[in-house]
Amino acid sequence: MAPAKIHPTAIIDPAAVIADDVEIGPYAIIGSEVELAAGCVVGPHAVLRGPTRIGAGTRVFQFASVGEDPQDKKYAGERTSLVIGARNVIREYATVHRGTAQDKGETRIGDDNLLMAYTHVAHDCVIGNNVIMANAASLGGHVEVQDWAILGGFTIVHQFCRIGAHSFSAMGTVIAKDVPPYLTIGGHPAQPRGINAEGLRRRQFAAEAIAALRRAYRLLYLSQLKLVDAVAQIHELAKTYPELTPLADFVADSSRSIVR
Repeated sequence: MAPAKIHPTAIIDPAAVIADDVEIGPYAIIGSEVELAAGCVVGPHAVLRGPTRIGAGTRVFQFASVGEDPQDKKYAGERTSLVIGARNVIREYATVHRGTAQDKGETRIGDDNLLMAYTHVAHDCVIGNNVIMANAASLGGHVEVQDWAILGGFTIVHQFCRIGAHSFSAMGTVIAKDVPPYLTIGGHPAQPRGINAEGLRRRQFAAEAIAALRRAYRLLYLSQLKLVDAVAQIHELAKTYPELTPLADFVADSSRSIVR
């Protein structure tokens, strides 16, 4: 394993845990209880505060702020944490905050995510894997973003919302309700625009599954059915097309209503 490459101007707390091959750029600040796994790269002037654990191969670009105190007026210095998985990319001026004692006390980001410049991940958020947040997309506190979701530039997500897997938001979308899996949404407030068919094709979904999802979309949004009846029919379709199960379950479990 190659030795760590740490610029002499970087400031690293003695309580930080740095793997042997980590690279840390000029004037970066690594605080107490920050853990950087193998292959991490921290750019110039980035600030990392703990308790924060960052997985292997993650890159934090210059001027990002990772693991800072939550922007919550109830926060009073409690010990809370941030956990970031492997192979993430956190671009310039992104901000990612630790959790709060009022929730689980932890903000969590999975693997292989891209947080572009000026994105914000607030306290107690949970982000899955392979998520893309385009420039200046922002999450309020307690938001869940499931695998493969894409948030277009300047998308704003209200606190406690859930963003379903494989969904896509257009630039400037304002989200104040749950977004079911597979949907494309846009507008202020967010409105459904159809199934994210192009994204699903890129992820090797079968044509038959995409067609079934289109049918499920029509049941939810174009049929005039009551929501409970639409969900029941989608569950029935899911016996043949299991890709529909996450959609039906998500809608049935939504506690704050869905974009509709």
